[in-house]
Amino acid sequence: MATYTTEITSDKLISDNPIHQRLLKAYIAAKPLVKGDLLEIGCGEGRGVETLAPLVDHYQGLDKIKEVIDRLRRKFPDCTFEQAFIPPLSDIPSDKFDTIVSFQVIEHIQNDRLFLEEIHRVLKPGGTALISTPNIRFSLSRNPWHIREYTPEQLKQLCNGIFANVEAKGIGGNEKVWEYHEANRQSVNKITRWDVLNLQYRLPAALLRIPYEILNRFNRNKLHKEQGHAVTAIQHTDYLLVDDPDEALDLFYILKKDGN
Repeated sequence: MATYTTEITSDKLISDNPIHQRLLKAYIAAKPLVKGDLLEIGCGEGRGVETLAPLVDHYQGLDKIKEVIDRLRRKFPDCTFEQAFIPPLSDIPSDKFDTIVSFQVIEHIQNDRLFLEEIHRVLKPGGTALISTPNIRFSLSRNPWHIREYTPEQLKQLCNGIFANVEAKGIGGNEKVWEYHEANRQSVNKITRWDVLNLQYRLPAALLRIPYEILNRFNRNKLHKEQGHAVTAIQHTDYLLVDDPDEALDLFYILKKDGN
């Protein structure tokens, strides 16, 4: 039985629905872009397996949590799942995959440049990598599970130093999405206003994770109680792939490896 935190958003908890649908949208946006042999780095509970595996020749997923990997192996016997602590991608040869997806992972990686360099290495020439990560412009508080978050330009500069072509897009939303985001922002502000010493940015991340988890779950449940249908009715179709990452909740970047 999976234990869901607010960081590992569940499709089974109603209060998580807006975030689950937001994360699912990245996989929907990836559908026309994937092909051949596909590697997913950070496959988590398998949100993307059912969406992407039928579209490719072979799907391989990596995650650091052994229990998750064991569960996915049983559920999807035609796919390959491996436990891995990355970077580097030590057990993967160079030029192996046509497509790589890694959604909501890079913000957890200490050495983000090495992470992207390893993605580049194991891509076949001409291959495509798709990454997503929160846009720090719309983050509502410090997330102690994240090493860092990026502005669109910061992430683009990092990727430009590694990949031949970087197409910067984002996951935005319609009016329903932004109304939920605004309600969430106001609710978070009511909690963080008590942090008069600005401890969320001054204390080590490890000390903040338990209170963050408790308050984040409280906040999502509170929004569900207050907003009701506005929480449950949001679908992945309400989230939109947008061309301007500055106006996006999440950055969604398409990275190309040189074909030569």
